[in-house]
Amino acid sequence: MENLNNKRHEQPTNSVRRSLKRKLEDEFIADRNLIASSDDAAQQDLASHVRAQVQILDSTFSSLESDRALVKRSIHILSELAKNEDIVNLIVESGAVPALVRHLEAPDWKEVAEPRPYEHEVEKGSAFTLGLLAIKPEHQQLIVDAGALPRLVALLKRHRDGENSRAVNGVIRRAADAITNLAHENSSIKTRVRVEGGIPPLVELLEFIDAKVQRAAAGALRTLAFKNDENKTQIVDYNALPTLILMLRSEDAAIHYEAVGVIGNLVHSSPNIKKEVLLAGALQPVIELLSSSCSESQREAALLLGQFAAADTDCKVHIVQRGAVGPLVEMLQSPDAQLREMSAFALGRLAQDTHNQAGIAHGGGIPPLLKLLDSRNGSLQHNAAFALYGLADNEDNVADLIRVGGVQKLQDGEFIVQPTRDCVAKTLKRLEEKIHGRVLSHLLYLMRIAERSVQRRIALALSHLCAPDDQKTIFVDANGLSILLELLESSSLKHQRDSCAALCKLAEKASSLSPVDAGPPSPISQVYLGEQYVNNPTLSDVTFLIEGKRFYAHRICLLASSDAFRAMFDGGYKEKDAKDIEIPNIRWDVFELMMRYIYTGSVDVNLEIAQDLLRAADQYLLEGLKRLCEYTIAQDIRIDNVSVMYDLSEAFNAVSLRNACILFVLENFDKLNAKSWYGELIKRILPEMRDYFVRTLGRAVEADMRQ
Repeated sequence: MENLNNKRHEQPTNSVRRSLKRKLEDEFIADRNLIASSDDAAQQDLASHVRAQVQILDSTFSSLESDRALVKRSIHILSELAKNEDIVNLIVESGAVPALVRHLEAPDWKEVAEPRPYEHEVEKGSAFTLGLLAIKPEHQQLIVDAGALPRLVALLKRHRDGENSRAVNGVIRRAADAITNLAHENSSIKTRVRVEGGIPPLVELLEFIDAKVQRAAAGALRTLAFKNDENKTQIVDYNALPTLILMLRSEDAAIHYEAVGVIGNLVHSSPNIKKEVLLAGALQPVIELLSSSCSESQREAALLLGQFAAADTDCKVHIVQRGAVGPLVEMLQSPDAQLREMSAFALGRLAQDTHNQAGIAHGGGIPPLLKLLDSRNGSLQHNAAFALYGLADNEDNVADLIRVGGVQKLQDGEFIVQPTRDCVAKTLKRLEEKIHGRVLSHLLYLMRIAERSVQRRIALALSHLCAPDDQKTIFVDANGLSILLELLESSSLKHQRDSCAALCKLAEKASSLSPVDAGPPSPISQVYLGEQYVNNPTLSDVTFLIEGKRFYAHRICLLASSDAFRAMFDGGYKEKDAKDIEIPNIRWDVFELMMRYIYTGSVDVNLEIAQDLLRAADQYLLEGLKRLCEYTIAQDIRIDNVSVMYDLSEAFNAVSLRNACILFVLENFDKLNAKSWYGELIKRILPEMRDYFVRTLGRAVEADMRQ
C-alpha cells in the first residue's frame, strides 16, 4: 500500500494556479488588443511591446520616483502578460529574466528622504513575475542561474529592519511564492535554496504576524521538504515543528492546509521525523482536521494519519481512541473521490490492529468500503479492498461482512488491477478460514431469525465458504437449501444466477467426482462366462429370438445377472421352461451388447446406441449397464437437448443421468435462462434437485465420518 505515499506532493502557489486559469483579456484590459489577434502583425506588436518593457528594466535602475514608477509599471505589464502561459516563452526570450532578477534588489536609498518611492513594490513585482515565469520547468534553472535565489532569500528577511507594513508583507510573500515555484519538482534547486540559506528565514516566517506570509512560508517549506532528506532535517532542526503544529489548529483553512502539507512531506519516508512529529503533539490536531470544512485539509490529514499508522501498532490504536474512525467513515461517502481514497487508505492502515478492525466495522465502515469496490478508479478501489482485507481478519466482523452482501460484492466485482484481484481473493480465503465455531453459529442464528434478504446473503455466502463437513448442517438441517432453491424461482435474474452458482459450489464440495466425471464401477455380479460364450451354442440351454435370428445363451449366467432374469426363469412365467424365448421390442445389435455386458461385465457404449441400450438395461434391471449408458448419454447433454435428456432420465429412472442434467442446468444458467422453456424446466426439476442435494450432502457427511 506504499503507493498512497506518492500522493504526497508539492504545488505551485495558489496565485500561480489561479493565474494559469485566467485569460489575459480578463485581467489586463490595457493590453487586450495586443493579443486578441493571432495574425503575424499582432504577434510582432506583442513582441515589440514586451521588448520595450524589458528595455525599460535594463536601462532604469535608480531611486528617482519617476524611474521607480516607470519600472513598476513595466513589471506590472510583464506580470499581467505572464499570466497567459502562451506568452511566457516570448517574455523569457525577450531577456526579461536577468532584468527582473536585477530588480529584486532595491537601488541605493542613501540620499532619498522618507517615504521612499515605491519601496518594496518594485521588488515584489519582480518576485511575482519571476514566479509566474517559473511555472515552466525549462525556465526554473534559467532564473536561478541569473542569480535569483540569494536575492529572494534576502527579500525573506526584509522585516528584520523593524519595518512592518503591507508593502513589506507583500514582498516577503511574493519572494516565498517565487521560491516555491522555482523549486517545484526540481531537486537541484531545492538543494540550492538550502545552500543559499533559504530555510531558516522561511521557518522564522511561520510565526509572522501576517497570515498570508505564514501561508506562503509554509507553502515554500512544503515544496522544499518533498523528497529531500537534507531539507527535511534542516526544517526540523530549526524548530519548525512546534509552530507547524500550532498552525494545524488555525481557523484559517489556507493555513492549516499548508501546515498539514508540510508535516506530511516531512514525515514521508522518514521514520525518525515521524516520531518527532508525534512527540511534538501533532496527532490530535491532525485528527481534528478530518472534520475541517476544507476538503484539501481533510485529504492531507487522512493521508498523514495513514502514514502515522504505517508501522507503529500503538499509534494505530491511539488514532482510533482519539476519534478518527467516525470522520474517516464519513469521508468514505464524500462526493470527492480523493477524499474517499485517502480515508480508505487511512482505514486500511488502521485495520491492521485487531481491536481497530472491530471498531471500524462497528463505526459503519463496511458498507461504504464495499460500495467503493464499484469505483472505476483503480487506486481508490484497491485501497477499499485492502481495508476490507484487514477487517475480514477479525471474527467479530465476518457476520457483518456477510449480512450486508460483502461476499457477493467481492465475488462479482470487476477489479481493475491485478493486485486488487489478489487482495480480494485473499479476503475471501480469510473469510473462508473463519467459517466455523462461534462464527458459524452466529451465521446460522441469523439465517434463522434475520429478515429474508439477510438469510439469502448468508446462504449464498456459506455455499462458497463453508467446509464440506458443515454442508449438511447448514443446508439440510438449517434449511439453507430451501433458501437457495427459493432464489432459483425468483423473478430476479441475479438471484437465479447467484443460486445456480451457489448450488454448483455445493455439489462440487460434496463429492470429489460428479456423476459424469468418470465411468461407473463394474456390476456386482461375479459370474462371468467370458467373451467366448457370447451367442455360443456350446452348452447353451436357452435361445432368444430377436428379429427372426437366434441368440444362444446360458441360464446360469442370466440368473446371476439380474432380478428380471431370475423372475423369468424361476418364477411362474411361460419363459421358465421355454427353449426359445422371443424378444419383440429390442433390436439385435442392442440385445447383443446387453448380453455381452452380462457375459463379460463390461462393454463399450457409443452414443448412437446408448439410449436404446439404456431402455433395455432398465427393462432387464441391469443397473451397472444402465450407469454405463447414462454416463455415455450424459456426455451429449447440450443446451438444446437438456430438457429431452431429463425426460429420458425420468422415463427410465436413470438417476445418474438425471443428476447430470440437474448439474448441467445449474452450470449453464446464462445460456439457458434466455430459452422460453427454461422456467418450466426449473419447475419440473426442482423437486428432484432438492432430493439430489439432500442425498448428496448427506453422503458427503457420511463419507467424512467414515474417514
